[in-house]
Amino acid sequence: MQEKIEKRKKPFQFKRSFPGRKSKRKENVSFFKPEIAPALKKVLAKIGKPHPTPFVPDDFQVKALEAINKTDCLVIAPTGSGKTWIAREAILSVMEKGGRAWYASPLKALSNSKWVEFGLHFDPENVGIITGDTKENTEAPIIVGTTEILRNQLYDAMHHGKDLNCDLVILDEAHFLGDADRGVVWEEIMIYLPARVNLLLLSATIGNGEEIAQWLESIRKKSCVVIREEKRPVPLYPIFLHPSGCLHPFLDGKKVSLPVANILKKADEKRLRGRNMPDYVGIIRILERFNLLPAIFFLKSRAECDAALTARGALPPLRNSREFDDSLYDLLDRFPSLSGHRQLKALRSSGIASHHGGQLPAWKMLVEEMMNRGHLRVIFATSTIAAGVNFPARTIVLFNSDLFNGNDFNPLSATEFSQMTGRAGRRGQDNIGFMLAVSGKFMDLNHIRHLLFQKPEDIFSRLKNDFAMVLNLLLSQTPEDIRKIFERSLAAYQQNIRHHGATMSAAKSLWTDFSRHLKFLQKEGFVDETGSLTDDGRWASKLRLDYPLLVAQCLRENAFPEDNEKILAAAVAFFAYDRDDDMKMTVKDLPPKLLLSFKKVVLAARPLIHRMETAGFATVKLHASAGAAMYYWAQGHSWDSVIKATGIAEGDMASLILRTGDNLRQITSLKDTYPEIAACAYRAREAILREPVLFL
Repeated sequence: MQEKIEKRKKPFQFKRSFPGRKSKRKENVSFFKPEIAPALKKVLAKIGKPHPTPFVPDDFQVKALEAINKTDCLVIAPTGSGKTWIAREAILSVMEKGGRAWYASPLKALSNSKWVEFGLHFDPENVGIITGDTKENTEAPIIVGTTEILRNQLYDAMHHGKDLNCDLVILDEAHFLGDADRGVVWEEIMIYLPARVNLLLLSATIGNGEEIAQWLESIRKKSCVVIREEKRPVPLYPIFLHPSGCLHPFLDGKKVSLPVANILKKADEKRLRGRNMPDYVGIIRILERFNLLPAIFFLKSRAECDAALTARGALPPLRNSREFDDSLYDLLDRFPSLSGHRQLKALRSSGIASHHGGQLPAWKMLVEEMMNRGHLRVIFATSTIAAGVNFPARTIVLFNSDLFNGNDFNPLSATEFSQMTGRAGRRGQDNIGFMLAVSGKFMDLNHIRHLLFQKPEDIFSRLKNDFAMVLNLLLSQTPEDIRKIFERSLAAYQQNIRHHGATMSAAKSLWTDFSRHLKFLQKEGFVDETGSLTDDGRWASKLRLDYPLLVAQCLRENAFPEDNEKILAAAVAFFAYDRDDDMKMTVKDLPPKLLLSFKKVVLAARPLIHRMETAGFATVKLHASAGAAMYYWAQGHSWDSVIKATGIAEGDMASLILRTGDNLRQITSLKDTYPEIAACAYRAREAILREPVLFL
């Protein structure tokens, strides 16, 4: 992956040179001379904290609350503008009538955060949580959880012929409806949710909100009110860092300012050359000099975020206040495993931190909390920080105009850009927020200019079939019912509205693909000739996993141990690792017991994998190294020793454990069919879900 990052196409290359100085410089020594253009003086004079005023809801908040108390509502408003206030007030209105509310988010971290927040607001006994690894107070009138859990509850309600025990559903980050991988879950919820349950959708970035609302009205037979708020709670001012170290306005009206135009001209003439690492020290000093901290530096990779921490060597030490120390010790008491974290020194001494998916969830939470409390100068982060997690800064700093999507680099979309710039400016703490664009080898300044005036992209349906979905729909629906579901899909609606007379309709395409899945399930004995689930199909439907058929086949072939929870955790982990395998371990490194288990799993799964591939279905590569890492962890080895032995990133190991735990949870639901395996799976979850991965 890192090789892909370095080889991506460069908009232009950039290298700083200074008259009379040698081009080589000592690491972490900054040659920037902090300056500002005269035009910025009036703007920077606005920096400060707004005067406290009594809270008065904005008009859009009042209108949204009036709407959701009567019908469905889609709220599209900038980050930090108060969408959560609408959610809380709507929940309160439902509770006062004796009703129940479900708050769903795309991220476990966001669900955990809302659980705590709602517990403080509504009292803990009124709030429960359900995620893949946490289940507390599930009979409470307010449930917080992930969208996948809510979708699964709708599957169960349809299967048992019951209504969802809920009166209000809130889908936060509703733009995930257009997410390539997970958008299907959002669309399923919207299709299956009983019309009597009011639906509140919250997002900062949906371009075609009216179209989404019209689709919902067509399938739910009730109005969906769209509430748009364009005004940011804190105004955004874009600025530009010239190679000399001088800050300039980025724009002159709707055009780029003259200093930016000059840089673009030089770039076009290819007179600028790239440099390996930006001058983070110099940039931090400039931002500090002009009161533009705290800041979030958006960088291209995990490795770059961690490498940037070396900048602390040339930064003046942070003057830690008593509040800083109290906050840090309070958080370390909560997460004692972080007391020896290798990046703690940079945070404590210089007030800088790295935040990305390769880190422990607990560390990311500590960083977020220290930032929220105003104790940090800078966070070096990948773009994942922009979605869902709430910790804004006074300034966000962009070094790249493209984004890595897991496979390739693509230019930043308006939606992604909006998510990033949405972090600039803290409501109640800043009069003004800033976006700083820095010239560099992967920065197209013209693209950034366009994004400043572009609206978020339209959302398109991502509905698609997979075996878990097909099995769960067949629990309660006939194939003919499912065909009608596809006709009600957003995909069918959008094609009908946008592309009249297409050769094959979206609904027909979905139905054709469903039929392909159905025929394969019939051949494998999970569905009978009439389209009903067999006994195997009924229990396999409870395996709401990425690869339910492969796990089901291992159960059929007795490839999983019944009496060794450590081996079972490892065997399930073979299927759960979802990243490139860059661990140090290979099959030859497996302990004898685990090697035997791996061979049994391969023997059971490989023929089915071959049949799936022949039929054109996606399959999984079985990762022996993931099983080895999980086996050592389940045995009780220390976190540091497992990380050292495997070479896996801490965040990836945490993700593997949580995914394995979720898979094991699905297996525990098979207690009527496979009681011994289900009991062993329960013990396996207990063995692996512990600190520092699991915390409250």
